[in-house]
Amino acid sequence: MLEKALSGSKLYWTLVLGLLVLVGIGFLFYLQQLEFGLGITGMNRDVSWGFYIAQFTFLVGVAASAVMLVIPYYLHDYKAFGKMTVLGEFLAVSAVLMCLLFIIVDLGQPARLMNVILYPTPHSMLFWDMIVLNGYLFLNIIIGWNVLSAEKEGVPPEKWLKPLIYLSVPFAVSIHTVTAFLYSGLPGRGFWLSAVLAPKFLASAFAAGPAFLILLSFILRKFTTFDVGTKPIQTLAKIVCYATLASLFLFFCEVFVTFYSQLPGHMDHKIYLYFGLNGKGALVPWMWASLLMLMTAAVLLLIPSGRKNEYVLGLACLFIFFGSWIDKGLGLISGGFIPNPLHEVSEYIPTVPEVIISLGVYAIGFLVLTLLFKTVVGVKEEVRG
Repeated sequence: MLEKALSGSKLYWTLVLGLLVLVGIGFLFYLQQLEFGLGITGMNRDVSWGFYIAQFTFLVGVAASAVMLVIPYYLHDYKAFGKMTVLGEFLAVSAVLMCLLFIIVDLGQPARLMNVILYPTPHSMLFWDMIVLNGYLFLNIIIGWNVLSAEKEGVPPEKWLKPLIYLSVPFAVSIHTVTAFLYSGLPGRGFWLSAVLAPKFLASAFAAGPAFLILLSFILRKFTTFDVGTKPIQTLAKIVCYATLASLFLFFCEVFVTFYSQLPGHMDHKIYLYFGLNGKGALVPWMWASLLMLMTAAVLLLIPSGRKNEYVLGLACLFIFFGSWIDKGLGLISGGFIPNPLHEVSEYIPTVPEVIISLGVYAIGFLVLTLLFKTVVGVKEEVRG
């Protein structure tokens, strides 16, 4: 089936070539990082996780969101998601691949990655993160590819796939839960020390991931003959709406607990992010933009007429995707490290090489996503023909 990704229009090959160029540029800067070390990044003594781990955290949520299609379609026989489910599974594949690559580029010496396997430590959250991420990656590759192959051949999927489909559901939940535990398991960081961090992660994942999938469905409709249909998009829009509301609710719960308790060690992190602290507030406009985008999108999606208007729906999905990216891709990591336990503010700003390497990783993920989606569209066109 992969041969279907080897043919396409001039626009398709321009996209592929553009992504390959970005991969090449990102790789050149990564070679510079390998030679010089993580000193080329904006990380410092106080902020030891930066832009790379922020992208990893956000993309884990995008990957986990595929379960919002898997559960209704496979477990509850919701036929409307038939055309969209395999797109969600392949989106999860590319998202997990990017997660793993961001972990690799965050390591000063990538060979140290093997230490997790050679010297397993089951009491460490990093060990379990490796298990669930790789497990979820292979599950989605196997399920998505075999289901698509069965559709191409015009036969039902193999029966042995069903246990793997059931297994993928707890794996989807666990990849973001374990990621949340990586942060909330650090008692010295008041910003992350929250029992609702894992459900907050899941709620934002079930908003941002499906929102991105809706945008991808619109793009496929515009540039190909493949259309997932209006009903699945509208159903997914409702899921996005309520997941966004749940995420905002959990955020305001944290705000109440933080400021009602009046503990400086917990308050200062949020004060820094939303108002600035000690005269420093590089992230203040970003965090307010994120909050306003998420709240605006929730209102737009709550109104039925707004949700049914695809231009409004597309705008709301853009707001949710980028609002969540700012919240988890910038605010979460910096907010946990700034201020430090001594209440000193040492701001973190990603450097140019850091951003270009990250763009290279994103280019790899989107290249894989493009090839997989091109295969899906080719198979769907063949079956329809």
